[in-house]
Amino acid sequence: MVDTKLEFLRGTLDVLILKALVWGPLHGYAITSLIRGHSDHALLLEEGTLYPALWRLQSKGLLAADWGLSENNRKAKFYRLTSEGRRQLHHEIKTWEAYATAVAKVLSAKEPSLSEVAK
Repeated sequence: MVDTKLEFLRGTLDVLILKALVWGPLHGYAITSLIRGHSDHALLLEEGTLYPALWRLQSKGLLAADWGLSENNRKAKFYRLTSEGRRQLHHEIKTWEAYATAVAKVLSAKEPSLSEVAK
């Protein structure tokens, strides 16, 4: 694995947060831990990035939040997907899969054909 912390591309953070919440409600620290763990520690999500994204997603109606107690008995806000958030996640996953496929085709190209160069 490359020893570099990857920057988030525009739009990536929202879909990762939505995906993190697909298994159930989580508080902010748990969301960052899940994303970090599933990315083999390549994606580091700072509080200054996470919380504005959570507020933005909540204001769009994609997330709802309730106060509760964390695993260490501290008051924490738990975020969960709304039905609109689930629909948006499904849409975003399809979009990312199409994007990743297109980029992979370009990156795996060995040599352009003459007809591609002439266009």
